[in-house]
Amino acid sequence: MTTDTYLADCRARLAFDLLSNTWNAVLLWGLRDGPRRPGELRERIGGISPKVLTETLRRLEFNGLVERHAFAEAPPRVEYELTALGRTLLGPIDAFGAWAFEHGDEVMAAQERNSR
Repeated sequence: MTTDTYLADCRARLAFDLLSNTWNAVLLWGLRDGPRRPGELRERIGGISPKVLTETLRRLEFNGLVERHAFAEAPPRVEYELTALGRTLLGPIDAFGAWAFEHGDEVMAAQERNSR
């Protein structure tokens, strides 16, 4: 890994870019138990619009983290699932979530202090 963390082609920057979008990690976590239809993901996650869900799933697919499966049925059915590469992010996402659970109150207290 390069020590110049500001280079556009730095691998660490690529990883942070993948997780900087709020919905990327949430959707990856939502797919951890197996394939889901978009409607199931929206119900499971909550608070995400259909447009943002579609954009996020396309971005995750573009980056090789999610696979889209279209079924030739009437009505048409689509499911999304994690790729092997996408599954490798579950550990870091879990660790980050554990950190947030442990330190979230401290962060919110700091935000409250600094918003006055």
